[in-house]
Amino acid sequence: MSSIGQSFPRIDARGKVTGEALYSGDLSMKGMLFMKIVFAERPHARVKSVRTGKAEAADGVVAVYTAKDVPVNEYGLQIPDQPVFCGPGSTKPYADIVRFVGDQIAAVIARSESAAEAAARLIQVDYEDLPILSDPVEAMKSGAPLLHPDRGDTNICVHYKIRKGDVDTAFASADVIVESEYHTPAQEHAYLQPEAGLSYMDEKGRITIACAGQWTHADRETIAHALDLPNENIRVVYPAIGGAFGGREDLSVQIALALATWKLQRPVKIIWSRRESIIGHAKRHPVTLKAKWGATKDGKIVAAQNEIIGDGGAYMYTSNKVLGNTAITSTGPYFIPNVKTDVYGVYTNNLPSAAFRGFGAPQALFMAEGQMNKLAEKLGMDPVELRMKNALRDGLTLGVGTPAPGPVSVPQVIQAAAEKFGWKSIHKSPTITRRQSHLVRGQGFAAGFKNVGFSFGYQENCWAKVELHGNGRIEKVIVHHAGAEVGQGTHTVMAQMAAQAVGVSTDIVTIIGSDSATQGNPGSASASRMTYMAGNAIKGAGEAALEKWRLEERPAVAEFKYLAPPTTHMDNETGYSTPNFSYAYVAQAVEVEVDTETGRLRVLRVVSADDVGRAINPDLVKAQIEGAIVQAHGYAVTEDFKTKDGRVLTDMFSNYLLPTALDIPEKVESVIVEVPDPNGPWGARGVGELPFLPYAPAVAAAIHDATGVWINEFPFIPERVLRALGKI
Repeated sequence: MSSIGQSFPRIDARGKVTGEALYSGDLSMKGMLFMKIVFAERPHARVKSVRTGKAEAADGVVAVYTAKDVPVNEYGLQIPDQPVFCGPGSTKPYADIVRFVGDQIAAVIARSESAAEAAARLIQVDYEDLPILSDPVEAMKSGAPLLHPDRGDTNICVHYKIRKGDVDTAFASADVIVESEYHTPAQEHAYLQPEAGLSYMDEKGRITIACAGQWTHADRETIAHALDLPNENIRVVYPAIGGAFGGREDLSVQIALALATWKLQRPVKIIWSRRESIIGHAKRHPVTLKAKWGATKDGKIVAAQNEIIGDGGAYMYTSNKVLGNTAITSTGPYFIPNVKTDVYGVYTNNLPSAAFRGFGAPQALFMAEGQMNKLAEKLGMDPVELRMKNALRDGLTLGVGTPAPGPVSVPQVIQAAAEKFGWKSIHKSPTITRRQSHLVRGQGFAAGFKNVGFSFGYQENCWAKVELHGNGRIEKVIVHHAGAEVGQGTHTVMAQMAAQAVGVSTDIVTIIGSDSATQGNPGSASASRMTYMAGNAIKGAGEAALEKWRLEERPAVAEFKYLAPPTTHMDNETGYSTPNFSYAYVAQAVEVEVDTETGRLRVLRVVSADDVGRAINPDLVKAQIEGAIVQAHGYAVTEDFKTKDGRVLTDMFSNYLLPTALDIPEKVESVIVEVPDPNGPWGARGVGELPFLPYAPAVAAAIHDATGVWINEFPFIPERVLRALGKI
């Protein structure tokens, strides 16, 4: 029986539901010490002095580390623009400046958690407060105080341009033009497991960090750089991981743990509180988007002009990559012959912005799909019909001037979502879409697309090793792969793909994962890439091992490094490029009910049609669709992340409202579309981020259908809905 296309149970399910699986916070070792980190709690200031004497003299304290103790006091996934510790004594320029409230000042190591916490309160820090830049529009102006003066004469850290065709001439030929401004908010990752980790010296004398992450080898390289050690001296292993969603791509506690173990030669453990987690790690980019789109009366879109400003926060993190994806997706999954787009990322004193499920596409698509729905209304055309008229198809060019790699399945997902929802019959029925009371109903539609894998000229690659054991027949298969299992089920599909590659049952496949010391580079568990990339690597290693087996080599062991098709950088002036080797496509229809007296919104039904290429495990695909929609519902409806002058106001789950089981959509219907990707393993594309993308604009369209008002900013909390209705 084929292992592909079968809904096998998750291989990690039993351990997680019984409590046998150990997460970072569960780990312990004999002689273990405990760490507490002192946060700046100020959005912008110069650290004049850090006085540690009282803390060092406190009962149970073993050591206190500050900026002077870090050999290379800098780190960053894209560029090293963040100090490990902020304060005097560092060899790096401007490392004495804190730029957001979660910047770290010192680490206290003690014999107990309580001793570390008490001593941390004894550290005295003298600050000189500096001007706060919390508005990216103000921060990008000439003359604004520079947050990173060593990196240029502006706070603009990212600028992408797309110039395709002639927008001015095209607008002159348009019969209808829609201009709008949109705002999308920050979002907290809210993973169940806050930042935690254990560091120790392993049997080979390597500094070992057991901590949740998304890319073992990138973590290792960053830690080694800060400690000025060879990569081989650092080992990163991942225990069970309680969620990530992009928020664990950037480091949190790892360097401080490694520093302490290196200096003390002792195991050290830390667990952040929920508040520390919220103020200490990055968020989804808040973005302001201005759009002007034009179409002819027969529904052909002729021009799109966009200006997009993303709040990058205090440090780069992955803003350059996230906002690059925003640029690519800013025209939606449509062919538009004339495009002018400028995308900016700006340093501010807000929390850093970073990767989050969707990676810049949800923000761009809220604008793009909002424009599509408004154009449909202005043209008197059904929004599904308008999308089908303009949908990308094989050979048609993206905004960056080149065709998307085929097959392009935008029409298929739009049609699948509309048919499953019964769009024609339901949307045209006023008895269903609106009731004569304070409870009104409406439907909305939106579509989207997103890259699979890394972009912009990076040579995507992924390593795997497969061992075949047995005598006359294969009795055991061992797969070595460092790809992170962050809750998405990747290890389960790895086992299925390995079984398929060598022609055995999944029952005899064992996955050994996430150890930088014994495994090659897997790449990150991000960009919807892991099934695609790991599948190709495992397939290659499995087939090579099987050939050795046929030659009677026992055990048969083979390694394989998969190289994805090449991509290219965006041209600095035009954006012209082939930025990705694969895309995935999605369309959604939703039905909502709005209480016009209270502003409360209920999402009654969601249909999500996602082209996954080939569903390796259909139940896991459905789980990803449903999970993404629930998370997108929080983003769109309930999660109102608030800051003021760089300070976080919603720093606990008691005031940052995650959706509960009573708040989420009442019915989610998953439509799995399978248009095989020619380069994907068994045709698979990625799915992890895809269902998140069009949800917010689909809900906005449904609110408009129900109430007659457009709301161009979310979350759609009752206050915002009532204000749009003119009730407050």
